[in-house]
Amino acid sequence: MSAFADDGRHRVAVLVRDGVLPFELAIVHRIFGQARAPGGAALYEVVTCAPVPGPIHTDADFTIAVTHGPEALAEADTVVVPGSEADHDPADGPLEPPLAAALANIRPGTRIASICTGSFVLAAAGLLAGRRATTHWRSSARNRERFPDVEFDLDVLYTDDDGVLTSAGAAAGIDLCLHIVRTDHGAAVANEVARGTVVPPHRDGGQAQYVNQPVPDPRTTSTRRAREWALENLHRPVTLRELAARESTSTRTFTRRFRDEIGTSPGRWLVRQRVERACALLERTDLPVEAVATAAGFGTAGSMRLHLQSVLGVSPSAYRATFRGRSAGS
Repeated sequence: MSAFADDGRHRVAVLVRDGVLPFELAIVHRIFGQARAPGGAALYEVVTCAPVPGPIHTDADFTIAVTHGPEALAEADTVVVPGSEADHDPADGPLEPPLAAALANIRPGTRIASICTGSFVLAAAGLLAGRRATTHWRSSARNRERFPDVEFDLDVLYTDDDGVLTSAGAAAGIDLCLHIVRTDHGAAVANEVARGTVVPPHRDGGQAQYVNQPVPDPRTTSTRRAREWALENLHRPVTLRELAARESTSTRTFTRRFRDEIGTSPGRWLVRQRVERACALLERTDLPVEAVATAAGFGTAGSMRLHLQSVLGVSPSAYRATFRGRSAGS
C-alpha cells in the first residue's frame, strides 16, 4: 500500500532514526503542512518513515509510532533527514545497514535535505561529496575531519547545492523548509507560511551570530528604527549615513551593532530586502520590469537583473514566468 495519496501533491518523506529530535521532525510537518495554493488546496503531503517501522525513541521522554518503512522514500519527491542525538557521537565506520539500505530506496533526481546534524547521514552516504553544505557549528570540526571532500560553510543558515540541501542548527530547518517552499511556489506562498508560523520569511546572516555571543541589550544595540525606515524607503537610494542617523550614532558604531544584531552588513541586508520587494511585485503585479526595478530601489532593470541572478539564480522575467500564475491563482 502506498504511503502517499495519489492526488498530485508534492510528496515529502521525513526519515527518522532512534534519538530523533522531535522539534526538527515537527518543523517539516509544520512548514510544508501549511503551504496552500491560492484556492486553499494543500501543496504538499508529508509522511514520516523509518528504516524499520515501529516505535522510534526520541531524545525526549517519549517515543513516536512510525508506521511507514523505507518504501516511502521510493515514492517521495523530497526526502528530509532530521538530526538525532546519535549524531553527536557518530560511529566512524559506514552507516548502519538498515539506514544505508533505506537510503538506497531514494530515486535518482529526488531532492534530499538534512536538518542540523542530519548532515552526518547525507555525508556518510556520499551524498555531499564535492558539494557545499552546512551543519551545526558545534559539529563543524568533527564533520570537516571526517568528510574532507565536503565544503562545509558555517557562515550560512542553509545551503542548496543542485537539489541537495543542508541546514545549520535545528531552528535553521525552518529557514531551509521555507526556502524549499519559496523555490517551489514563490515568495507569496512562503511568506504566508512564515506568517502562519510567526517567523521571519527570510533570516539574514549565518550562524556565527549565535556562537558564544551575549544577548544584546535592545536599549543600546537595536537597529529597528533604521530598518523600519529603510523598508519604507526602499524605492530610493538609502545610505549608511542615513541609517546611522536614524539611530543617532556613527556609521562605524551602527555597522557593528547591525552586524551583531542581524548577522550581516547593512548593505547586504538592503540588497536582500530589495530582492524580496522585487519578487513580490513580479509575482503580484503586471508592472514592467523597469518599473519593478525602480519601485524596489535598484534603479535600473540591469541592476535588478544582476542582483536577482546573484541571490536567486534566475532573471526577473524567468522568476515572473515561474511564479506569476501561481501567485495570482491562475
